[in-house]
Amino acid sequence: MSPRLVAEFVLLAALWGASFLFMRQAALAFGPVATAGLRVAIAGAVLLPVLVLSGHWRAFRAHAGRILFVGLLNAGIPFGLFAYAVLSISTGLTAILNATVPLFGALVAWLWLGDRPGRWRALGLALGFAGVALLSWNKAHFGTGGTGWAVLACLGATVLYAIAASYTKKYLMGIPPMATAAGSQFGATLGLLLPTVWTWPTQPAGVDAWLAVGAAGVLCTALAYLLYFRLIEAAGPARTLTVTFLIPVFAVAYGALLLGETITPWMVGCGAVILIGVALSSGLIDPRRWRLARRPAALP
Repeated sequence: MSPRLVAEFVLLAALWGASFLFMRQAALAFGPVATAGLRVAIAGAVLLPVLVLSGHWRAFRAHAGRILFVGLLNAGIPFGLFAYAVLSISTGLTAILNATVPLFGALVAWLWLGDRPGRWRALGLALGFAGVALLSWNKAHFGTGGTGWAVLACLGATVLYAIAASYTKKYLMGIPPMATAAGSQFGATLGLLLPTVWTWPTQPAGVDAWLAVGAAGVLCTALAYLLYFRLIEAAGPARTLTVTFLIPVFAVAYGALLLGETITPWMVGCGAVILIGVALSSGLIDPRRWRLARRPAALP
């Protein structure tokens, strides 16, 4: 990739890593549901003129029902679950669990679309889920003060992301990505409108909370989506997908520097196991290519 694309790639990881920090600051004042509702509403408002000016409004209207539905699966509900989780567990741990999306994506694609993984991808799935189990086993306490529900919320959000990916592949292929990206925020906004009103806090939120939710909507959602699809077009989906590896790095760093969160060797080790599993299961690492590369070329 060119230096400019590398800079945009790092910026995308930094923005998505910061989303957990902003969600935590906003959720403390607004609550998880209202935080998610505000985030997608702000992102939708920013992306609406981009969608119209890009000429993809007609494509959105032609497939509005399915695009709006996938918005709930891919933005509305997961954002609410993550906003709930960061109130109980560290933003770094939340980001590491979020990195399991490709694992669940491969599993859902196998069960729903019949995309059976090969031997090495299956090994990656097993390795990744083993890393999740090791990371979560001493945190899945559901009693008073436990964080088990927060861990389950993170995993539930990643499952919804995975289902949304397979749904998109099955029903929304060929639709301009901008129509899907912007339209999904509209769908999430509509789906969370009433829950946001019902759970709106009785005490007015402070300026810091508004700035946090605004940053989550404008920077970590609208701008991040624009960067994401630009990178897919310029560098290809396989390279862009490797942003998954950088997001936890930024999130852990933000949590440690700005919130005083503790980074334990166990968290780092389990996170590395999960990311290796993600790389294998998504095909970013394929040992078969190494064997072919070491094999001597045939004589002419």
